[in-house]
Amino acid sequence: MRTFPYQTPVIMNYDAGDYEASLEAAMASADWNGFAARKAEAARRGMKRGIGMSCYIEACGIAPSAAVGSLGAGVGLWESAEVRVNAVGTIEVMTGSHSHGQGHETTFAQLVADRFGIPIDNVNIVHGDTDKVQMGMGTYGSRSGAVGMSAVVKALDKVEAKAKKIAAHLMEADESDIIIENGELKVAGTDKTLPWFQVALAAYTAHNLPAGMEPGLKEGAFYDPSNFTFPAGCYICEVEVDPETGVTDIIQFVAADDFGNIINPMIVEGQVHGGIAQGIGQALLENVHYDPQNGQLITASYMDYAMPRADDLPSFKLSHQNTPCPSNPLGIKGCGEAGAIGSPPALMNAITDAIGNNNLTMPATPQRSGLRSTQPTEEETICMRPITIAHPRFRMP
Repeated sequence: MRTFPYQTPVIMNYDAGDYEASLEAAMASADWNGFAARKAEAARRGMKRGIGMSCYIEACGIAPSAAVGSLGAGVGLWESAEVRVNAVGTIEVMTGSHSHGQGHETTFAQLVADRFGIPIDNVNIVHGDTDKVQMGMGTYGSRSGAVGMSAVVKALDKVEAKAKKIAAHLMEADESDIIIENGELKVAGTDKTLPWFQVALAAYTAHNLPAGMEPGLKEGAFYDPSNFTFPAGCYICEVEVDPETGVTDIIQFVAADDFGNIINPMIVEGQVHGGIAQGIGQALLENVHYDPQNGQLITASYMDYAMPRADDLPSFKLSHQNTPCPSNPLGIKGCGEAGAIGSPPALMNAITDAIGNNNLTMPATPQRSGLRSTQPTEEETICMRPITIAHPRFRMP
């Protein structure tokens, strides 16, 4: 698809993307064309080698309110923010978007600090405190950046506009000539400057404000997006399967994603790593197992339920092909679910390519592959991660 926007038969309207770029980047990183030689070399060692690909596109930044309302939602899916500049120039941001490990305390603060050129330590992000934060819609569907941070941007726009009015008044300049750089408000083309904290203090002392202006420097905003966002990408996995044991080794894993503009690459990389790990766990290991006689849950603790560990995961090769999202002011698409979406089909396609069994279901354990020559022990039947088996990847279905 090359023409955007593209209206799907349902509610989604794909606004921007370059799917071919992600496909080409993933294939180049995985050396797709060199796979045949690697497969032949593995065969000489008695191993089955396979390669698998998955391409995904998802709808994130769940919104707009009118659209979800038409589907029966009982709430609007906007987000709110309030930016409070204190008299000493420090800033508090109250957001209705709640963090549960995505790093909002860092990325939201970066956004504010970069906007005004102040130290990031001077910015405090407040979320989840119902004594301070007005109503918000929370975090899900990779909406914190696209929706939550966009609400912060709208509030920052208002704060910046008021700060520039105050600075222009104090320096007897035209408001359009005021710029903000390195924690100062400056008159372009002159040496007139005011430190950020001095403008903030002036807003609260109110000794010399423009006529009719209210004291203080804090603003709130609600943001209701005009469209969903649509991150997309291509994942490639390469595996070797031992035909005697059915054990799968992941040789390489490549992820090429388009998340739009990225605020903090390290945090995005961490979220992709976590998502891929979760997807690999789903494809290879994780299963809820019940006693067939009495229905008792056997895998009720993490001693028995096979969550992925470090030795189950390879190093990942990540790249980003960023097509800015046109429907929010930051151009963000979201990254929270991508790794978990793209990784299971890529891994399963690689295994089925290696063993030639297209009827394989998740989790792709040695027993389900049909390759393992020995029968599971009684302990394996009970425990998903038996301690008596030498190889850590022996798993029960």
